[in-house]
Amino acid sequence: MKIVFAAIAPHPPLLLPDIGSDEDKAKVKNTIEALEELSKEFKKQNPDCIIISSPHPDWGFNVPLYFIARNFTGEIKTYLTEAPLEPPQFFFEEGKKVYKELDKDKTYALIASGDLSHCLKKESPYGFHPNGPEFDKAILESFKKKDVEGILNLENRFPAAGECGLRSFSFLLGFLEEAKIKWQPDVLSYEGPFGVGYLVANLKIK
Repeated sequence: MKIVFAAIAPHPPLLLPDIGSDEDKAKVKNTIEALEELSKEFKKQNPDCIIISSPHPDWGFNVPLYFIARNFTGEIKTYLTEAPLEPPQFFFEEGKKVYKELDKDKTYALIASGDLSHCLKKESPYGFHPNGPEFDKAILESFKKKDVEGILNLENRFPAAGECGLRSFSFLLGFLEEAKIKWQPDVLSYEGPFGVGYLVANLKIK
């Protein structure tokens, strides 16, 4: 078994061509360009199977598939991480379990689908809360430092951040941990024009 690709992708429906307006897309230009860059890297690796974790069963999988793997014809496995009563540590351990169950003869790509805080601005879906921008700043810093323990504890530090992706990211990190994969974070973009944090990152496999 070989892990050839790992990434974090946001999943706002407005990124899809039949949903978001041109005006919306202009506001998330950096996100779209970063996802297209991620798509090029994915194509280079040509995995046998994609594993996607997401807190949402619908666009949570559809958006990253559209951008990153729009022409992919291999196997796709999806893992729902929507249980809000389960702490991030639970999904970190779930990622470890899934790794142990995989076909040893295949190559895999991992995509953690999810958005950051939904409380960045007054007009945000959940309104503004100071935990929102604090959470987004902390998770960006934690990824850059590869501080996995810090990421798993962010919910305790910022309980009112209104995020949706932390459990999805935790699943991916548990997977990489169990696989003993060395990775290097490359944050391709971060923006929140609508009051929701969108992070695109390539966890480059060494």
